[in-house]
Amino acid sequence: MANQILSVWGTIGSVVLAIFILLVMITVHEFGHYLAGKILRFKIDEFSIGFGPALFKHKSKKSGEVFALRLIPLGGFCAFAGEDGLDEGKEEGRNLPEPFGEEFAAPCESDPEKMQEHTLEKSKAEELPTENKTDADGKRKRKPKKEKGYFTEKKPWQRIIVLVAGALMNYVLAVFLIIVCFFAYGQTMTAVYTAEKTDEIPAEFCLQDKDILLKADGKSIYLTTDIARAVNGKKAGDKVKFLISRVIETVTEVDPETGEEKFVKNIREEMTVEVMLRCDVKVKNSADLDAVWKAIGVEYSEEHGGFMLASSSYRFGFFETLGRSFLYSFKIAGSIFKIIGELLTGNLGITALGGPVTTIAMTSQVASASFRGFLEIAGFIGVNLAVFNLLPIPALDGSKVVFTVIEWIRKKPLSRKVEAVIHAVGFVLLLGFAVMVDILQFVL
Repeated sequence: MANQILSVWGTIGSVVLAIFILLVMITVHEFGHYLAGKILRFKIDEFSIGFGPALFKHKSKKSGEVFALRLIPLGGFCAFAGEDGLDEGKEEGRNLPEPFGEEFAAPCESDPEKMQEHTLEKSKAEELPTENKTDADGKRKRKPKKEKGYFTEKKPWQRIIVLVAGALMNYVLAVFLIIVCFFAYGQTMTAVYTAEKTDEIPAEFCLQDKDILLKADGKSIYLTTDIARAVNGKKAGDKVKFLISRVIETVTEVDPETGEEKFVKNIREEMTVEVMLRCDVKVKNSADLDAVWKAIGVEYSEEHGGFMLASSSYRFGFFETLGRSFLYSFKIAGSIFKIIGELLTGNLGITALGGPVTTIAMTSQVASASFRGFLEIAGFIGVNLAVFNLLPIPALDGSKVVFTVIEWIRKKPLSRKVEAVIHAVGFVLLLGFAVMVDILQFVL
């Protein structure tokens, strides 16, 4: 019973940790918008962590900005004044001060007191800052000047900077976490846990147990898809060069208490080997890697239900580690575009994706395993969040950038109401898509 309770609390803790990672990444994203907005003097109404009812609120007396902590920790927002721009298309006089309303029409001249009141109100109205505009009849109309700092009143390039700043902050944090992880623990590389033996292929053309794959066909390996790219399209019997780290000596010591040999460390050496492929390789999509592992001689285990591979940390030199940190982040970003392309062409099924529930489950599993896992998954999510938000999908920052660029080119905006409707519909569709993907994970 105690073990079950501990297991439940462990699961809850893992989920909380996953939610914490997502919340931090989203908060950093919104802070990027906030910071850029402050630098460029945008008027900000509220900066909120989370959604739903407010648990805590504080309003700055100096700036009037509201800082809030809300109940649902799965999001956040930085609300800019006039961000939707809907005030621009409203009818003349709708947002004007009271002196311009219908209730201030000239009273009957026979009532001197009302005439005097009307004159005073009119004189006050004329003192308000206004812009003049002539209507079709040649009569002068008035409307109040727009408040400084409104989102849609800022120049297009300024708005684009603010919109992109959120993704940039996510990426900067992600790269920082990746650098810390690589320097502290080394880069996670694919290792052949068990190499399949065969009499048909000479040993010099085979991988050995515990070989760590560093390069394939002369190109550095960052993701498993790099290995697939190196062997894709090749035939059985073809040879592919791999740079590997191979165990050349195992150091052991005798335990003085038991007299048994105890493992100390493996001494490795980098070397280039030619691996003869054992079958034809035709990779259909990013998830289709079985033929790759079979071709390079990784043993398949019926007991474990998969190919015998492992993740192994490998340390590089200082400058190489620094460079690989950035290149690794680029590889993650590139894989997102590749997966989207495969989805659009039908080469990859929708069940290969995961929604919020799947993401939290995977994050909790990896992050709770070790601090290294925490750093790796946080960096991975950070890059994904940065790239995804810049996609030109309605409701995302990338779509808003597209609308701003169009306005910049046309010298005038598209209908603000139409744009607002597009983003609202896009948000609903994105939410529905995410829920559907999670449901499919459990159904199929």
